[in-house]
Amino acid sequence: MAETCDFLATKRYAVVSGGNKGIGLEICKQLASKGVMVVLTARDEKRGFQALDKLKESGLSHNLVFHQLDVANPISVASLAIFLNTQFGKLDILVNNAAVAGANINYEILTTAVEKSSDWPLGEEVWNEIITSETYYMVQDCLKTNYYGMKAMVEALLPLLNLYDSARIVNVSSNLGVLEELTI
Repeated sequence: MAETCDFLATKRYAVVSGGNKGIGLEICKQLASKGVMVVLTARDEKRGFQALDKLKESGLSHNLVFHQLDVANPISVASLAIFLNTQFGKLDILVNNAAVAGANINYEILTTAVEKSSDWPLGEEVWNEIITSETYYMVQDCLKTNYYGMKAMVEALLPLLNLYDSARIVNVSSNLGVLEELTI
């Protein structure tokens, strides 16, 4: 019995929002490979399970679980908090990675610029070509997800994070969330 208690005391738990692709997926993979139990989250349930299956093919199935999450939906965030409390009773790492672009992006130009660039970050003239337009609704969605969603996640999960001194919150962002070309 003592071994089980010691194991539970040392097992670490993480949540990665937007864990179904890109940086989020890689963060899930890296944490799980280090023995951390990772809750991979995504808005789209099908894409979330596809990402989970992809990681399980790497032999990480014992350290991964999927939970549907839309950070812009308070009920979805509350559901995640209840799930974490019920399943694990604590949280060690919160990675706020879920985000949406605040503008229409020309991904072909973005990809080409990144591949050809020896200097990062890209210059303003390149970003002016990449970001084609912003609308009020895109800006609203961007703020709802990238700012208020991240804030809601911290507020909902802070009680679980506060249970241990070594808990961490990591907030991921990029230039794709910059709002400066609004047209109404």
